[in-house]
Amino acid sequence: MATLLLDSSNTSLSVGIESNGHLLGYTSYEAWQAQSEHMIPEIDSLLKKYSLTRKDITGVMTSIGPGSYTGVRISLTIAKVIALCLGVSIYPVSSLRVLKDNEKQSICLLNARSGRSYFGVYHGDKVLVEDTIKTNDEVLDYIKEHPGYSICGNVSYLGFENLESNICLQMVSLLDVVKAYDNALSLKPVYLKD
Repeated sequence: MATLLLDSSNTSLSVGIESNGHLLGYTSYEAWQAQSEHMIPEIDSLLKKYSLTRKDITGVMTSIGPGSYTGVRISLTIAKVIALCLGVSIYPVSSLRVLKDNEKQSICLLNARSGRSYFGVYHGDKVLVEDTIKTNDEVLDYIKEHPGYSICGNVSYLGFENLESNICLQMVSLLDVVKAYDNALSLKPVYLKD
């Protein structure tokens, strides 16, 4: 009984395996514009490492955006194929939500380019501000208004130190919160951009 955990919504690639509420193992590294080449070999490598086969997979959790247009599609497409071929549930989760700090209210951000950010605010299992897109000036104003909040994500583009979490570990913590989709074909990516 294992759940695959997949994310390629930004510049890195994260692949993990969960079993009985615990993260068995994961890999995560910078793979900008190479996620599609590495994700399936990384899945195979983790399955072999933990002596698991496809028959042991009971679900797939994947980020569905917002984020890189191509990156979001890579992990979502692979998750859909696995879910359909194995007849297992797929668990879609926000790419921003998996960045949150579990200890504090979190402003979660990804660079949306053109002076904008993907923006969501979380506290524990609660969504305080739904994922949206804001100008970087609006984001900086929000940060000033909420000085006690953690600023999470790859935020060097805003002049902050990056506070990135273990995405696979965050996914494990959300498995009981995120609704499973039994029809992977109906699942659509979240882009937020026009």
